[in-house]
Order: sequence, then C-alpha cells, then structure tokens
Amino acid sequence: MAFNPFERMVAFRYLRGRRREGFISVITGFSLAGISLGVATLIIVMAVMNGFRQELLSRILGVGGHVMVYGTPKPLDDYADVAAKLRTLPGVIQAQPLVVGQAMATIGKNATGVQVQGMKPEDLARRKIISGNIRAGSLKRFKGRGALLVGTRFARRFGLRVGDRVTLVSPTTNATAFGAMPRSKAFRIVALFEVGMYEYDSNFVYMPFEAAEVFFRQKGRATSIELLVEDPDAVAKTKAQVRALYGEAAYVRDWQDANASFFSAIKVERNVMFLILTLIILVAALNVISGLIMMVKDKGRDIAILRSMGASRGAVMRIFMMAGASVGIVGTLIGTGLGIAFAANIETIRGWIQNLTGTKLFPEEIYFLSQLPAQIDRGEVIAVVVMSLSLSFLATLYPSWRAARLDPVEALRYE
Repeated sequence: MAFNPFERMVAFRYLRGRRREGFISVITGFSLAGISLGVATLIIVMAVMNGFRQELLSRILGVGGHVMVYGTPKPLDDYADVAAKLRTLPGVIQAQPLVVGQAMATIGKNATGVQVQGMKPEDLARRKIISGNIRAGSLKRFKGRGALLVGTRFARRFGLRVGDRVTLVSPTTNATAFGAMPRSKAFRIVALFEVGMYEYDSNFVYMPFEAAEVFFRQKGRATSIELLVEDPDAVAKTKAQVRALYGEAAYVRDWQDANASFFSAIKVERNVMFLILTLIILVAALNVISGLIMMVKDKGRDIAILRSMGASRGAVMRIFMMAGASVGIVGTLIGTGLGIAFAANIETIRGWIQNLTGTKLFPEEIYFLSQLPAQIDRGEVIAVVVMSLSLSFLATLYPSWRAARLDPVEALRYE
C-alpha cells in the first residue's frame, strides 16, 4: 500500500491535533505509552525467564551428571569396570563413580542436614563448575579420609573458614555394648566453592571417594555412576544404550527425569506470563481504535472537504491508517529499545533499586540464584515486535473504513 506525501502530511497533522482536540491527543499519548510499556515489559519478562532457565540448567548440569546409573538391587561392586564400559558409549564424555548420601553436619551447638558427594579428586577437578569456582583453599588438599569441600553459604552461615572442622553424623549406626550408636567423624575444610546457586552452595559438601566409602560403609562399592554427554538434550539415546547394555541390572535416570516437574513449572509460568503481558499490548491497541474513532468523528468536516476536492475513499482510508499505525510503530520501537536496554542491564538496575529502597528484591533462598539473570532471545524479540505491529495495524482497519465510508454531503449538512 503506497502513501503519497500529501496523505502523510495530513495524517501527521491529524496526530498533532489542535488545542480544542486535546482529549484526542491525550488518548493518542496513552495508546503510545501503553504499547511501549507492553512491548518493553514483554521483552524484559521473557529475557528474565530465559535467563533464569538457562542459569538453573547450566548449574544443575554442571554440578550433577546428565545421566545417572544406579546398581539394582544393591550398590555397584564392580563400578570401575562399569565406568570403563560406559565411557566407550558414543557421545559419553565422562563416567564418574560416586558415593552419595545424606548426613547431619554439626558445628558447635548448630546442626543441619547436608548432601554428601564422594568423588575422586581427579573427577572433581574435571567438574569445572566446582573446580573453577574455588573461593578459598585449594583442591590440592582434597585427598585422604579427612578432607571436606563445602559451599561458601554453608561456611558463612556457621562462620567457618578453611582449616576449621565439621563433624558429620552418618545415618548408619555402630553396634556397641550400649546399643546402636550414630556414626560420626570430624572432617577438616580444605576449600570453599561457590557455584552461584543457593541450594548447592548451602547444602552440598564434597569428600574424597575413599573417605565416603568408609563413612557410608560402602567399601569397594559406588552408589551411582554419573555420565556427562556431549549433548544434554539428547540423553534419551544414551539411556537406551545403557539399558541395552545392562538391562534390569541397572536403574538409569537422566537430568530431565530428575528435574521434570521443576522445568515444566518454569515453562508453564513463562507461557502464562507471555499471554498476560500480551493483553497489555492488546488493550493499548484497543485504545488506538477508540482514539481513531473519535478522530474520525471530529474530522468529519475535513473528510468531506477532502472528498469534495477529489480525494478517493482509498486515500482517506490510508490517511487514518497511517495516523493509527504511526502510534503503533513509534510505540513498538520505543518499547523494544527500553526492553532490550533494561534486560541487558537488569542486574545493575536491581542493585540500584535495592540500595535505594533497602529491600532485597531477589532473595537467593527463594529464587535459588544469587543474581538476577536475563538472556535476550533475538527470535522472541522479533516475534514481540511483529505481534505488536500486527495488532496496531489491525486496530486501524475499522476506524479507517468508517472514515472512507463517510458521505461528504451528510457530513457538511450537519456541520
């Protein structure tokens, strides 16, 4: 649809409005603000949801394995041979035996439950999200039967430092003359790690594999073997290969099984937020319709004069379509710029607001992560822009059609 210079001049002149048409200009301004706010909010929320999912996914896959293999009905006695066979499977990068268990950590009069991960020092060194985020101490001392690696938030909660001792109480017991007594052992902290996820930094502790074997009474056995694969999204193929290799002798579980409900909830929440925020743009588009209808009613005499001077119905329709679409285009561009700028600097803005208000906007113990993430997806931004422009264009059709259908004789008669 081509717009000639005369049509553009008339359309933009109508948008400015005269003093006595101030109410129409106010409606236009609110429509512009509504579209800008809707587009910006939608881009920001989608970026935060994408960033939140990606950060959680990277930490969950970084700390845990992609595929977990458990021995059934008892732990793996021949874990070294099993791990060696699993490393030969296509797409498998690492196969690491683990001794995993729950324990009670006691520090003075304080106690808390922890998840204990028993790993070989060389395997922990290859787990980059841990070994690459050591905040104090050194992994070189992670050996023997008395070493312990804890998260920074765990250490901060109890005022611990490298070199301090933590007593772990095992759920298994020792038989004594006085009955069953809980098994406990003191470990020395050799290093502090911080992966940036509250759950791991506050509740996970690591000890050497041989220490975990003794502590959990799994001498010569592993509770599971974790596999790291090249493509975490294609773990189904690896699961099928492991099941074909061991059948009922192994129970296989992947990260998608372990976190299915969690990531499904994030997906549902993301879709609902997209739908709700789209309504903001829709309401703004309805404001464009009401503003154009009022403009058409107010400009009846002008339309009649234009038609009398030879303007066609198509020209009149294009004038009002251009006037309405301009609001949508400008609002969409402003909203896109604001949304991208806000999402790109959201952590800085969050810190500034926290310092200004004195309130914590993103508590780690609730949202798991220590920082507010945002990941701008180019495809989603384009989709939001196209949707906003489409709604803005559709909003101009009915008022423009009414303006084109206006009878100039009737319009001039009632002026």
